[in-house]
Amino acid sequence: MIYTVTVNPALDYVIQLKQVNRGEVNRADNCSFLAGGKGINVSQILNQLDIDNTAWGFVGGFTGKELVRQLNQRHIVNDFVTISDVTRVNVKVHAEEESEINAAGPNITAQEITAFKARLSDLQKGDIVVLSGSLAPSLPVDFYKELLPTIKEAGADFVIDTTGQALLDTLSYKPLVIKPNHHELADLFNTTFASDKEMLECARKLLDMGAQNVMVSMAGKGGYLITPKHFYHAKAAVGTAVNSVGAGDSMIAGFVGTYVKTKDPAQSFRIGMACGAATAFTKDIAVKSQIDAVLPQINVEEIS
Repeated sequence: MIYTVTVNPALDYVIQLKQVNRGEVNRADNCSFLAGGKGINVSQILNQLDIDNTAWGFVGGFTGKELVRQLNQRHIVNDFVTISDVTRVNVKVHAEEESEINAAGPNITAQEITAFKARLSDLQKGDIVVLSGSLAPSLPVDFYKELLPTIKEAGADFVIDTTGQALLDTLSYKPLVIKPNHHELADLFNTTFASDKEMLECARKLLDMGAQNVMVSMAGKGGYLITPKHFYHAKAAVGTAVNSVGAGDSMIAGFVGTYVKTKDPAQSFRIGMACGAATAFTKDIAVKSQIDAVLPQINVEEIS
């Protein structure tokens, strides 16, 4: 089983209009509420790949109920901890420019945190937990790291999608895969890259620090996969990028979902690249037909 964790999900209130006139009353052309969160995005792609998964996290209030209703409607299995505070609403304004106002998130009590950690008792050997997304302000900054000993003791693997020191602090627990982009990778080592060779040398250091696999995404320049034995490269698919939200989550989902089936990092990388591109080419998280349409463009080349 794959468990996706979204500890600070949101209802995204998406407002569409031709332009925003500041200081005036504006009328929207269209409005909608959409369940959002990085772990939820991963679950959506896993469903498209027909991979069993369960979404974990915290939800509360009328917004939390609507979020769960939408997940149930999409047939995303979920087992959230219900909290006394209200799940946040993020406002997305799509006009002549796209603007976002993201709320900080709800207050989560110590009792509710304990209830969430109890979910980890369900883990079994071979399971994978995907940890991604921002933390609610009331959670400790090392919340994800606190979960790792229990995950590893159960014989499960984990994937973490975060950056900076928070990422480095998890490497000794041996994440199955991490996915910094090339800018984030440079920031980890406080450097800049004059060549892809320099970038790959830094990615290799992350393996030495504990990561089992490292994917480096490079937007239109494709991506790399670094494993203990090989380096792989894949060129980017050709298409019009209309959406960066969820592309990284989709890439992780494609890798993890395929790895569960095949234990083949190169094939998992190929599917991950296709899922990421397919989401980038659509206004929402990609569906199976869109992933299948992109997949023939993705060729993985072993470079060493």
